[in-house]
Amino acid sequence: MNSTPSLRDLYNSPSSTWAFIPPPPPMQNASTPAAAPTPSAMTSYQWTTRPAHNSIFDLSPSLDLSEPSSLDVPLLLRSLVASALLQYTSTALVMPLEVGKLLLQIQWIPRDALAPSSQVHEEEVVEEPLSDSTDEDESYFADPAASLIKYPAPKPIDDQGYVIRTSVLEDGTRPEYIIPVGSMNGTWDMVKRVAAFRGEGWLSLWKGLLTSCIHDVLFSNVQPLVDSLMHSVFLSSVEGLYRPPLLLPVASHVVTGFLLSPLDLVRTRLIAQSAMQRHRTYTGPFDALRQILAQEGGIRSIYFHPQLLIPTILDNGLRPLLHILMPTLIAPRLGFGSHVAPDTSPVAWAVAQVLGSVASLLITLPIETVRRRLQVQTRGTAKVLRTCVETRPVPYNGVVDALWHIVTEERSDLPIKRRSKARRRQAELAEENDSNDPFVEKQDESRWLKNTGIGQLYRGMRMRLGVSVIVLLLTTFGGQQEVDGGWAEL
Repeated sequence: MNSTPSLRDLYNSPSSTWAFIPPPPPMQNASTPAAAPTPSAMTSYQWTTRPAHNSIFDLSPSLDLSEPSSLDVPLLLRSLVASALLQYTSTALVMPLEVGKLLLQIQWIPRDALAPSSQVHEEEVVEEPLSDSTDEDESYFADPAASLIKYPAPKPIDDQGYVIRTSVLEDGTRPEYIIPVGSMNGTWDMVKRVAAFRGEGWLSLWKGLLTSCIHDVLFSNVQPLVDSLMHSVFLSSVEGLYRPPLLLPVASHVVTGFLLSPLDLVRTRLIAQSAMQRHRTYTGPFDALRQILAQEGGIRSIYFHPQLLIPTILDNGLRPLLHILMPTLIAPRLGFGSHVAPDTSPVAWAVAQVLGSVASLLITLPIETVRRRLQVQTRGTAKVLRTCVETRPVPYNGVVDALWHIVTEERSDLPIKRRSKARRRQAELAEENDSNDPFVEKQDESRWLKNTGIGQLYRGMRMRLGVSVIVLLLTTFGGQQEVDGGWAEL
């Protein structure tokens, strides 16, 4: 048998050293002697640096703007269109919730909403005087019920003979463009009522979409620009003068919100107005801005009117201030320490941000509600805006006046349930019988809490809390730290 020859002698251990050999030089003439390669060229390798990634909204990785000659105009336009569509789509997804929240904030529900005049007016009873006659016809043929003649109580009318509306629950006097007051405990309930209402429909859930998209895009781009400009002015040019860094982001939000306040006013008016053609005031954002400028005092009024300027400063200043301060104030009280940071303790920082968002909403939501109600009010020679929900017939005079009237004249125990006349009589009899019961004091106290408008100042709070938690979770696990990520505008 022939044996297979061994391959051990043919094995060579591979070299552990790496050598980068440059390409051979070009061919030269035979008369010219070839230059000997230098030792440094054979042993070293020059790494080339690639240009930094420069794309628009990370949608065009191949677009390089570092060299003017490599600018691709069609690719740039496609990138801009793609980013605009992305922003428009993301705004459209959350727009129904924004519409429901804003309508809840401007809805006016008076304290006497449970007692409309059409249901409370008792029937007047007129009794005939008793007769001593013993007439046979009266004794045998008279109807016993005829002695009680019932007449409906007259309803109040104005000088022109029209019935005056005395309650928001009167269906007969309610305008056709107003959504009836009912079970609206949350934003989603309002969304369903808007979609089911005959005068609105599903398309009304996207009212003001274009204006909202433009406002969000401008705010997200103008605010960093204003912030960097303020840093360069107050921290670079002024030497030896200390400026707290906390005030600069807050000031940049206030300035940006002030510059974009007309867009926010137009968005509120477009969402609040009725969608019915004959009751609609504005046909679009440009028409709304034109009418506001022409009828309500022009540029000066749209920026510097006290009912618009003060809520704008409070709303855009308190949000970033509380978003920065609250986590640093809450973290030490939870035992996380005074030096909690997103890099060192991401979980503890996320918990502190969630709790800080809850505490911030207790302050910012009432200010936002007052701002929306003041934005709905028309001024100057403009007609009263026909809104799709109930609004206060008498305008507010300012921030403090609005807060006071919301708390004192409105109610918070939604949903409103309409009771029949028999149940109301039973409730009145029960109250009269139990007037001396000590337990009634507790009932009266709880009724007083329900009959105040404190809950009206916090409409949409559950939705805002859910959005804050989602944004914080995405920020924590996604590794992106945003200045205003905890209070997304929804």
